[in-house]
Amino acid sequence: MSQLPYRRNVGAALFNAEGRVLIARRADVAQDAWQLPQGGLDEGEDPRIAVLRELREEIGTDHASIIGEVAEWLNYDLPPELLGKALRGRYRGQTQKWFALRFLGEDSEIRLDLDPHPEFNAWRWAELAELPRIVVAFRRPVYQRLAEEFARFAGS
Repeated sequence: MSQLPYRRNVGAALFNAEGRVLIARRADVAQDAWQLPQGGLDEGEDPRIAVLRELREEIGTDHASIIGEVAEWLNYDLPPELLGKALRGRYRGQTQKWFALRFLGEDSEIRLDLDPHPEFNAWRWAELAELPRIVVAFRRPVYQRLAEEFARFAGS
């Protein structure tokens, strides 16, 4: 399966005014799986536009501004038990362009129920440093890197 390509993806670390980051619980898995909003990059789509589109699709609002980004693309591989199943079985993992964004709206604008097939069923504001401990194991190296890269946006 290592011959499978990576899926191109964008990710959003959305910070509120207190410097906490929005995390959401996946609706499509049995375990308590929390993550940052992220999603596929359409062919030819600018990643800076795509990250705002993904926020709008996944959390119901794109009321945010980009305040930072990881310079390079970050990869993660799916664990063997998910190869051929997750990501429609077409990818070995994802290559992701990550952005830090400042949320400019009110919490009431965050709506997980606007999509007919919502990706998430719960959300909360969290400390950036806790993310590597609470995400699924195969995503931890990426989230550790995000915690380091975006630490300057965390806190008040």
